[in-house]
Amino acid sequence: MHYSDRPPNPTRSELRSPSTYWKVTIALLTLGLGSCDRPIPQPAPPSPSISPVAATAPPLAPPPPTAADRAAANTLRQQGLDYRKQGRYDEAIAALQKAVELDPSNVSGRVILGWTLHLAGRETAAAEQLNQVLAQQPNDVPALNALGIVYLVSGDLTAAVQTHQKAVTLQPDNEIGYFNLSLAYHRLNRYSEAIANAQRATQLEPENPHPWMALAIAHWGNNETAQAQTAYQQAVRLDARYRNAATLQRLTFAGFSQNQIQLTEIIRQSM
Repeated sequence: MHYSDRPPNPTRSELRSPSTYWKVTIALLTLGLGSCDRPIPQPAPPSPSISPVAATAPPLAPPPPTAADRAAANTLRQQGLDYRKQGRYDEAIAALQKAVELDPSNVSGRVILGWTLHLAGRETAAAEQLNQVLAQQPNDVPALNALGIVYLVSGDLTAAVQTHQKAVTLQPDNEIGYFNLSLAYHRLNRYSEAIANAQRATQLEPENPHPWMALAIAHWGNNETAQAQTAYQQAVRLDARYRNAATLQRLTFAGFSQNQIQLTEIIRQSM
């Protein structure tokens, strides 16, 4: 029923009239408002009072490091690097972490911390630090190189390829990126791509034996024995220690997996 269709309210005198009473009663029953067969609708409970929530102020940015903080961070960073050279990784990490706390805006300092965590075998913590850098500066090539290596040694080969591919796109003369792409593609059995990236790494850093080793195993995987032996011989010319099987374990520090190191020994014995 529309509001305009409702009958006007009767007056008090009309309500006292019997005929008017029955008319009203019948009208109420017709509308379903006076039936005893239906429960009397209960009033809706009052809505809970909603107090306006006070706006929360965004957290204040930490104050920039003072000149004294930066100087102390530089000292600690150098101490951390010195400890790292000595293989004292726990002490190196502690010093580098303190340096990052004093000067969190220093991107290089956080990359150094991430790389040191990687050298200590703490890959998860290393990835966290390096991803913090890339969250602020997504095109930082040293951070991409370091994170790509962390992914490589952790066995996350897809992430390693994606990270290093971005690094070499940003910096086409990035020999580290090409070298590690070669190792990742080799482990993915994508030998043509492994060869291409290893060749590019040897062009950019011809005096480093490690890209030649990567090229050797890539050719070997592609059933190119002569090319594999030639690449291995070039690595030996650059570092004669690789004539000995025991020295091949050093390739672990260059990102080679144990299976890849075993392949270098097979190539060495084939000559």
